[in-house]
Amino acid sequence: MTEISGHTRIYGILADPVHHIRTPQRLNALMRDRGHDGVMVPVHVSAEDLATVVAGLKCMKTLGGFVVTVPHKTAIVALCDEVSEQARLVGAANCVRREADGRLVGEVLDGLGFVAGLRREGSAPEGRRVLLLGAGGAANAIAFALAEAGIASLAIANRTRAKSADLARRLAQAFPQLPVNLDDADPAGHDIVVNGTSLGLAESDPLPVDVSRLSERQLVAEVIMQPAETALLAAAKARGCRIHYGAPMLECQLDMMADFMGMTSSGMRP
Repeated sequence: MTEISGHTRIYGILADPVHHIRTPQRLNALMRDRGHDGVMVPVHVSAEDLATVVAGLKCMKTLGGFVVTVPHKTAIVALCDEVSEQARLVGAANCVRREADGRLVGEVLDGLGFVAGLRREGSAPEGRRVLLLGAGGAANAIAFALAEAGIASLAIANRTRAKSADLARRLAQAFPQLPVNLDDADPAGHDIVVNGTSLGLAESDPLPVDVSRLSERQLVAEVIMQPAETALLAAAKARGCRIHYGAPMLECQLDMMADFMGMTSSGMRP
C-alpha cells in the first residue's frame, strides 16, 4: 500500500486498553509484504460499547475484518453471525471476518499461536503438567490447544471458580482423557505455568501466582506482550525459571489472521 484510497480495505483491533497492542504494526507490515491494499488501526472500545461498535462495523462495506483482544474475546462470540467449531467450544474468538453481505464470522487463533510459539522456542508441551492461570477468552483457547497438543494434565486457577468449572466441563467433553484440576493454584509440581490473565499489563497489578513456590526446573509463560517482561516473568527469572514471552503467540498466528481476513494481493480469501 502506497497511499490510502477508496479501494483500501480497513481492518481494526478492538481492545481496552489499546496502549499495549502490537498487532497493527505487524499486520500492516505483512500486508505491505503481500501487496495487499489495506490498513489496520487500533479501536479503543469499552465493554459496554462493544455491541454498538460491532453493529456499526458490520455496516462498513470497506471493512475486511478485525482482531479482538482483552477484554472482548468472550463477548464477541454472541455478536458474530457465525463462529468456527473451535471458537464455539472455546467460547471466545479473537479474529472476525466481514463477509460481502455484512455477516461477521469469528475464529479463535490464540491457542494455536501459543502452542506454536512454545514449540518454536523449544518448549514442546506434549506430556507436560500445566498450570493455567485464568479462564477468560485467551486462557480458554490456550487450554483447548494444549489439550489437543497432548499435555499430561491441566490445573486451572481462576478468581471465579464458576468460569474455571465451565471450562473444565467443556474440556471434558472434547478431551475426556485429560485430567483437569480446579483446586490447585500452587505452581509447585507443574512443568509449565501459563499466565492467561491480564494481570501484568499495569505496574500496579498483583502477581497472578505465588512466585515463592516456583523452582528452576519450571517454565513460566506469558500471554501479555507489552510490557515484554512482566513482573511475573521477572520474578520467575530471578528464581532461575525458564521464561517464555508473550510475543511468540502473536508472531506465530499473524499469517493465520491475515489468511482468515483475506489479506491477499487480490484482496480475496484464498
